[in-house]
Amino acid sequence: MEVGSAISHRYQCGEAVPALMNAAVGSAAPLPPARLLKGELARVIYRLPQVLPGVVCFLPEGAPGCKSMMNQSLFLVGEIGGNDYNHPLYDGVSITKIRSFTPSVIAKISSTITELIELGAKTLVVPGNLPIGCLPDYLMIFKSDRKKDYELETGCLRWMNEFSQYHNKLLINELERLRKLHPDVAIIYADYYGAAMAIFLSPEQFGIEDPLVACCGGRGPYGVSAYARCGYGEFNVCHDPEKYASWDGHHPSEAAYKVIATGLLRGSYTKPSFATTTNSCTQITDLGSYVEHNAL
Repeated sequence: MEVGSAISHRYQCGEAVPALMNAAVGSAAPLPPARLLKGELARVIYRLPQVLPGVVCFLPEGAPGCKSMMNQSLFLVGEIGGNDYNHPLYDGVSITKIRSFTPSVIAKISSTITELIELGAKTLVVPGNLPIGCLPDYLMIFKSDRKKDYELETGCLRWMNEFSQYHNKLLINELERLRKLHPDVAIIYADYYGAAMAIFLSPEQFGIEDPLVACCGGRGPYGVSAYARCGYGEFNVCHDPEKYASWDGHHPSEAAYKVIATGLLRGSYTKPSFATTTNSCTQITDLGSYVEHNAL
């Protein structure tokens, strides 16, 4: 597997892709919008089934070429599911209701993995959900006067992180089922939750001053505001993004992504570890050295 820098380019269907390709769609969600939002559908939400054709159209013509390309490729399948939860959370849907359709989200992730395997994929990395209770946006929206709603060690919202762990537990169980069905395929679980929590538990270890404050946003206590968001209104931008774990209140900063990537590639946050699954992707562990010395 060739490992190079991701180049910003909009490829045309059938065009040769040199090394890396991102087939993601912004704000994509596995479930249809009607399952996610109550009342009128105020947003356009892209669905996961729209993403796979974006992969298929770049495959070489003919079964041998297709299988060869898929066999030698590493597929990062996700993180998937976040937007299935973000949209209803922003719209005030109860966490009990959201938990009720989490198994459907996992089922969609599973079917996507199965389709890729049927096309010939041999190495897939499937990330879990991040600790969403540590997001400045949610800390602002769901601010509580009850101490029990917050984790003592991190200051993150306990009930939201418990939900992330619920999603991840279902995903881990499903990946184990898929491994038994496809013993010749390396299906690697990427523990985004554990890798990210290292930042919130020991921010000083990574040079982070306040992991719960956004670098870009409003003037609220978490660096975000309902009246000014990053890029909109009278927003503020921090002087040193490397000292923040959140970029805009919802997305991790580059510094946080570097910690997460290093933890995955050189730490203990993948199951099974990359070291035991390199037969079909011999250069993957070399990425660990790259992320230690370069900003992603």
